[in-house]
Amino acid sequence: MFMFARRWLDRRDTIFAAAAYAANPYYIVVVYWRSAYAELLAGALLPLLLLCVFELDRGDRKTIFGLSLLVAAAALTNVPAFIMVSYSLAALAVAFAMQRRSARVLPHVTIAFVIGVALAAFYLFPAVYEQKWINIAQAFSPGVRPQDNFLFTTTADPDHNTFNRLISLLASSQLIVLTIATFFAWRSRDRQNGPMLATLTLLAALLMCSFTSLFWSHLPALRFVQLPWRWLLCMNVALVLLVTISSKSWIWRGTALLLMFGVVGWVSVRIQPPWWDDYRDIADMLAAHETAAGYEGVDEYVPLGADAYSTKADAPLVSLNNGETLDVKVNRWDAERKSFTAQTGHADLLVLRLFNYPAWRVEVGGQKVQTQTREQTGQMLIPVAAGANQVRVTFIRTWDRTVGTIFSLITAAGLLLWSFAYRTHAT
Repeated sequence: MFMFARRWLDRRDTIFAAAAYAANPYYIVVVYWRSAYAELLAGALLPLLLLCVFELDRGDRKTIFGLSLLVAAAALTNVPAFIMVSYSLAALAVAFAMQRRSARVLPHVTIAFVIGVALAAFYLFPAVYEQKWINIAQAFSPGVRPQDNFLFTTTADPDHNTFNRLISLLASSQLIVLTIATFFAWRSRDRQNGPMLATLTLLAALLMCSFTSLFWSHLPALRFVQLPWRWLLCMNVALVLLVTISSKSWIWRGTALLLMFGVVGWVSVRIQPPWWDDYRDIADMLAAHETAAGYEGVDEYVPLGADAYSTKADAPLVSLNNGETLDVKVNRWDAERKSFTAQTGHADLLVLRLFNYPAWRVEVGGQKVQTQTREQTGQMLIPVAAGANQVRVTFIRTWDRTVGTIFSLITAAGLLLWSFAYRTHAT
């Protein structure tokens, strides 16, 4: 924020904008209510997005290079934030082109976005392709669907409604401040940057309202943001800057911040405290860690057709499918490699406390075997013969990961050559 605000503000105002952005009310909610630290990290990229857009009209290779790195960083930081960055970039580019009455910036933005996506292809391509392995539809189950999380929306879940009311009141206070700040910014000396900030504000504000549900259903990937009020992440960039440029009065700035932080304090006392788990919940999490039982995962990452809640947390690492006792010696049980010896009296199926994804390669006695999947639980089933069976399970690199990595490496190499050629030409 400091780098962007310094572009047209004096040092004193820049410091205020940077400090207010670093501790804005939505960030307080992100930290103390949601613990969504990846989203918090992505917030550091948004002021740089505006900075790059403002510089793109020069057609400078350095600026295009920087914007592509920004897009890649957003993709690798937080997927919902990456989607919001993508739509914000498109809206800002169009608004910038209209303001300057020139479409020159549009191809530059397109090139930068494509390069950024290609740089992050080693993650994005597998993330898209491997959705067919998992219950991705659970990402839009009741409670986390966009239609359940517009401002002031109510559902059958009281806890959900409580938090929605909290975030809705916070958003309302910010929109009030933004409306006032936008009005005074338009009347002030800064009519050049105000429209751009107003564009970002309008985009974020509209998408948090239920009448935009049609866009959430049909615009590409927008539904993966899940929670419309997440657009507060983008809106806060405009909020802080508009409050700063609308007036140099510290009374106005203090009043604006007091209103928003006052709402945060009020909702923490009257609606929902920052941390609603008690000492018993903490004790359960500690016990899960100490006993290696593990934590509850997210439903959408369970193998397709499986139910994670059908698997017992205290199930043995390896057992027989027929329920008989098994003599097993575990040599290694890491995240991507597992090795053990199982002694069986007859041919049977081994049941592992492990979800069966296509990326697992299983060898029994040094020979690759075809695994099966247990119904309901999604656990891996390994066919074995009678006697001692040495089993090795390895998480391998599938073709989609290889292709994505190749795309990223080629793009990175091309950028380096482009940068070298540009420096050589400049000298």
